[in-house]
Amino acid sequence: MGRIRKKFQSGTSSIYISRKKALKKLQLTLKDFRRLCILKGIYPREPLHKKKANKGSTENKIYYHVKDVNFLANEPLINKFREYKIFLRRLTRAKAKGQKDHAERLLENKPQFRLDLLVKERYPTFASALRDMDDALCLLFAFAALPRTKAVKGNVVADCRRLTTEFMHYVIESHSLTKTFVSIKGIYYQAEIMGEKITWIVPHERGIGHVTEVDFNVMATFVDFYVAMISFVNFRLYKALGLFYPPKLSNNVDEKNFVFEENDLDEKIYSLARPIARTQTSEPEPTIDTFSESDTQESLAEKMKIAQALRTLFAKCKFFLNREVSKEAMALIIRSCGGTVSWEGCIAKVYDEKNEKITHHVIDRPLDNVDINRAYVQPQWVFDSFNARKLLPTDKYAPGRTLPPHLSPFVEEKIGEYVPLEKIEQLKEDGKDITHLLKPDEDKKKEVKPKRQKTKPETPESGMSVKTGKVFKENLQKKLNQVGQELKLREMMIPKKHRRVYKKIKYGQKRQASEKKKLESKRQNN
Repeated sequence: MGRIRKKFQSGTSSIYISRKKALKKLQLTLKDFRRLCILKGIYPREPLHKKKANKGSTENKIYYHVKDVNFLANEPLINKFREYKIFLRRLTRAKAKGQKDHAERLLENKPQFRLDLLVKERYPTFASALRDMDDALCLLFAFAALPRTKAVKGNVVADCRRLTTEFMHYVIESHSLTKTFVSIKGIYYQAEIMGEKITWIVPHERGIGHVTEVDFNVMATFVDFYVAMISFVNFRLYKALGLFYPPKLSNNVDEKNFVFEENDLDEKIYSLARPIARTQTSEPEPTIDTFSESDTQESLAEKMKIAQALRTLFAKCKFFLNREVSKEAMALIIRSCGGTVSWEGCIAKVYDEKNEKITHHVIDRPLDNVDINRAYVQPQWVFDSFNARKLLPTDKYAPGRTLPPHLSPFVEEKIGEYVPLEKIEQLKEDGKDITHLLKPDEDKKKEVKPKRQKTKPETPESGMSVKTGKVFKENLQKKLNQVGQELKLREMMIPKKHRRVYKKIKYGQKRQASEKKKLESKRQNN
């Protein structure tokens, strides 16, 4: 006779553990447990059978994997958290008793911990760190634009601004920016770094009020880890490209007409208007290129040609930005394409507004004084030219004119979806096949049927005559009904296990068709 198994001792109930039991096992508060899980990259699990995981109860709980909780039990950070609590308790007691010397000694010996080992543990390879940079960059760019509050410390904002600026300098020097798009949420960017496509969003430059919907304590924990991670990534990227880290400004640009103070070095680096210096002795490591199996020799040559054209798109252009234009976005795009940029009040500028070599003046307000030797354009011209990989005509983007639609390069055109006419024209100019994107009525031209000539009746001498016959007209409604009945019969033959998937596919097609109709009607009304 085998051993009798007790209930809830194996299976789902032994794999998962509730958050309350996990806190009791680790002897941590909810705040410290949440912080530890964020730093270690452990998240709640959703069991397939909640009733079994909760030992027969239907109470709604948050579950974690038992292996994850056991993994957290051996983490040295738990002792650091406890040491920090003891420090706070001693500091509060010293301040209450008025022991200033003792409080100062406690502050000097404040317990600190580093997250270097956690970064190495979570990202054993550099490629794995690059794949996880999307969320890290989005969060750091968001915190770099936040005002300093009690929850958002000043040093955290400064670190976010420094690291994001270092990353943008690398994107400029490596010419790795591939796509950009301006939306309501912010400005989307995509860069291809060592074979990995990294996409992030930068919020618009505007004043941010008091935000109450976001728990900044939780977000600050994510930022602490991402700051340590991006620091390692930036160091590796700079060394691979042969750049100084921390970045230093290059001395190749003439500075005779401008005097800077030594304290303004960081501001000059943050401006993105100046190139950074390269090391003379170090040799850059080869970048990792990834190619798909379907890429032929001709397609690879075409990709390399497009990349080289994008690298030198603004090489012969000198831009001057008006004060209402976003400086950081313009500098990132223009300088990554080989151009030079400056603006009024730029601490690292090389030329001023009156320079005769300026070719393009980016302005977003009515013109006052016009210089016939330069082109005046709105900021969208820079974004559209970058996405089109060529210098577009400046007439459509003159100040005060209605701008053409700003098309997203992140959207891939598919059959059955709504494609704007401007996108079709752009693809046609690029020499791409657009027959699958056109409507059937537009793709197939109506053939003009020749008029049927009336046959003259034969002369009565022959005794024979020819009469025109009646054309049989097919009932279209009857044909549609027959097609619908055949479709219903085929749907009835679908197996039960595939029927749910089929319904989802049909629902997606109907929703896509309704969205396409809405967009087409919206365009007709406008």
